[in-house]
Amino acid sequence: MDMKLEVVPLPVTDPDRSLRFYADQVGFVLDHDVRPGNGMRVIQLTPPGSACSIVFGSGMGDGGTPGSLRNLHLVVADIGAARSQLVARGVGVTGVDDLGGIKYAYFEDPDGNSWALQEISRAAVRPDGARKGAS
Repeated sequence: MDMKLEVVPLPVTDPDRSLRFYADQVGFVLDHDVRPGNGMRVIQLTPPGSACSIVFGSGMGDGGTPGSLRNLHLVVADIGAARSQLVARGVGVTGVDDLGGIKYAYFEDPDGNSWALQEISRAAVRPDGARKGAS
């Protein structure tokens, strides 16, 4: 049986501010921004090239505490280029840490939800395609 993670609910305080941040600064693609009624608003965005989206809005029930999601990973082919692009758009991104073939840089959204950019070199992957150190 296939199980695909396709949508991650993201707790935010201000849907409009978060929409601007993710669409204009981070470069996620807006899939939809709908208001089906009863004060509900559903905003879904997808990182370019990803099969998994984020969703936030209002009136959708308990989405958790804003800022509580930690280290969602965005896997990139070139972390330097990805970091530079985000910095050019006004996103505060840390420097790149190289952990032996796996590189990371981090940023947060306006509510404090945190993200990790991750680049994995070929040297960090076993011949069977799994990451080294994984069972």
